[in-house]
Amino acid sequence: MGGGARAGLTRPRLRPARAGARPRLRPSVRRARLAARGARCPRASGTGGGSAAAGPRRVPGSERAGARSRRHHVLPQAAQTHLQVLPPAAAAGEIVVNEVNFVRKCIATDTSQYDLWGKLICSNFKISFVTDDPMPLQKFHYRNLLLGEHDVPLTCIEQIVTVNDQKRKQKVLGPNQKLKFNPTELIIYCKDFRIVRFRFDESGPESAKKVCLAIAHYSQPADLQLLFAFEYVGEKYHNSASTINGMPTGGCSAAGGGPQKTPLFETYSDWDREIKRTGASGWRVCSINEGYMISTCLPEYFVVPSSLADQDLKTFSHAFVGRRMPLWCWSHANGSALVRMALVKDTLQQRKVDQRICTAITKSHPQRSDVYKSDLDKTLPSIQEVQAAFVKLKQLCVNEPFEETEEKWLSSLESTRWLEHVRAFLRHSSELVCMLESRRVSVVLQEEEGRDLSCIVASLVQVMLDPYFRTIPGFQSLVQKDWVMAGHPFLDRCNHLKRSEKESPLFLLFLDATWQLLDQHPAAFEFSETYLAVLGDSTRVPLLGTFLFNSPHQRVKQSTEFAISKNIQLGDEKGLKFPSVWDWSLQFTAKDRTLFHNPLYIGRSTPRVQNGSARSFWRTKKNYSSTLRGMPASFKNGLISDQESLPRRNSLILGGKATPAPPAEGQDGGMETFFREWFSKPADLHGVLLPRLSGVHVKLWKLCYLRWVPETQIHRGGSVTAYHKLSLLADEVDVLSRTLRQHRASPLQACYAELDQSRMYFRARGPHDTTETPEFLSSSFPFSPVGNLCRRSISGTPLSKFLSGAKIWLSTETLANED
Repeated sequence: MGGGARAGLTRPRLRPARAGARPRLRPSVRRARLAARGARCPRASGTGGGSAAAGPRRVPGSERAGARSRRHHVLPQAAQTHLQVLPPAAAAGEIVVNEVNFVRKCIATDTSQYDLWGKLICSNFKISFVTDDPMPLQKFHYRNLLLGEHDVPLTCIEQIVTVNDQKRKQKVLGPNQKLKFNPTELIIYCKDFRIVRFRFDESGPESAKKVCLAIAHYSQPADLQLLFAFEYVGEKYHNSASTINGMPTGGCSAAGGGPQKTPLFETYSDWDREIKRTGASGWRVCSINEGYMISTCLPEYFVVPSSLADQDLKTFSHAFVGRRMPLWCWSHANGSALVRMALVKDTLQQRKVDQRICTAITKSHPQRSDVYKSDLDKTLPSIQEVQAAFVKLKQLCVNEPFEETEEKWLSSLESTRWLEHVRAFLRHSSELVCMLESRRVSVVLQEEEGRDLSCIVASLVQVMLDPYFRTIPGFQSLVQKDWVMAGHPFLDRCNHLKRSEKESPLFLLFLDATWQLLDQHPAAFEFSETYLAVLGDSTRVPLLGTFLFNSPHQRVKQSTEFAISKNIQLGDEKGLKFPSVWDWSLQFTAKDRTLFHNPLYIGRSTPRVQNGSARSFWRTKKNYSSTLRGMPASFKNGLISDQESLPRRNSLILGGKATPAPPAEGQDGGMETFFREWFSKPADLHGVLLPRLSGVHVKLWKLCYLRWVPETQIHRGGSVTAYHKLSLLADEVDVLSRTLRQHRASPLQACYAELDQSRMYFRARGPHDTTETPEFLSSSFPFSPVGNLCRRSISGTPLSKFLSGAKIWLSTETLANED
């Protein structure tokens, strides 16, 4: 990942070569130099322009550090013939299965001036492009320690298209398909909206074909245990050292490398601590599912009403779809609780079971309040509708050329219905917040299996109500509790095996809805939108086990079978321990992890220094400026009207009709009054947060969906400019606070104060720092579109014209006959 390409809102003009830069060589000279360079590459053939590997081989771990420490330079022409393509960084258990030399990576759509030359490698973890050429037009690189600058994880690949220009043929490659023509070009369509192109003009035709077939085969595994995480964790268990290739073997520390760890909710004590944190009286931790004896899609431990005995739960479990009994999520301070459960499949027992469950939930409430049931299958879009909207959004954001969609951008965006679905989940979650907060009744979320829509709604409700879940450790515990351990089928919804008909980006929709809240209430969240985008990207890294499975039981079952097949001794462990996404040190340096922090965040307490020691004082509502929520808005039916502003032509937000008032349970339900009163006051950043739902406020998440599009980049512009200035200001305050503490503290306290590190990525050089916006900043920071969205046209006709009606990106059928 990187950021900093120079581009505006229109297609950027590529700059001419700078004075002193390496001149473009004639094809014959370039071919000779490439041949000399390839002869020095390890295990690379000098004949035929390169060759595939004779067989799978392990990438030497000792070469990893050297690959990481190298720097790109524009060298004198005399020294260029001595350059050598370096091997890629290797993870434990990574095996190279095929490679080809003299490959050209396309950087721009309409010119080859900035193309890079190197080696294309396919391993069991990723595809890598290794080059010694400097990246053009890029002055910043946000580095992932697991992935190189040009790497694509295999689980991030959506479709693979091979092209032969001479025969004018194209084909979408499947895992076991044959390729009857020699490809001259390879196009990789990625799940994160990237399009990566490689040319094989100087490569051996057979070698190019083999590497394309290898990528197609390994990116579409036939079995779950073929995902790279199994190979990686197997290598970890066979290695007795505490690190593998310099990478820590375990742990799940919170973002930023702090001492606080994210609870995994795999033990009784984790759930018990959460009950005590929320003050949930009348609820208990249940252990009847130990060993997954009752349900394979529930965690071993979960929370149920205290009045429900274990025997009652065992009896009633058969009535629920998937035997998913009521699962407690969270309790309000007023005693109301948020519960989720599957539907009762036996219609004859439905009334009896519902009555027994609702009675138990009522008894757990201090005031014995009623229970409000929400049928999410009837209220919200289905997973198929969410998937269809996402496909349309993807086609819109990467359509070619971009200028064709600019005039109709707003109507095209509206027709995708993606923002409509985001708004629907936010609206329904807001209604349930009113039920819990204002009417003080417990809420039961019902869904057929209770594993999809309820994950989104339950999580959004908790983010709106509990400020703990708006911190980094709190948000991570929320995802772990209500997504991972609650049995959200990540394997199917993310389609890691490329054969699921149930693919749907529900987790991404939740991150999008969270970003809407962050965008409207920036001072209430500890994390930044970069954190949310990186978390979404981490679902496509096959080394991390957090988002690879459909349930905790599947992880234990599959990893135990794998351990037996590899003669791995598990001891008392329940399955293999896969690396957790919450151990961010596996992916990013401490410096880069500071980009996860939001400089606008106002914490619950702020340190002050008195008599040489640091203390805290509580902020009150009077400390919060009403300008944090913008100018007072006009209200109608308890909601904000659209009279404030209209979107410009190039705006990336939808303007539309005012959002209708949320439905209430009768006119006296108090919901309209609740919304009207809440919006009429300044926001309590540590209390309830509600979203504005009108068209001008629910926006497209540009950093996530448009970060690779060069035409949408604003050089030294966008929200990142405010982020940069605020980071400098926050860092300056932190430095002054540490200096003051060191001056007045005891020697021991001063020693600890010196250990404090800045929590901001951009750091002030001194008091009143007036540093200008860095040259490398753009609206896509910290990502970069350079080389990540290279569209292709054939004979002047956009490729998208060949793909009308495609279900995803391309038709899965052959696009041309192969006679």
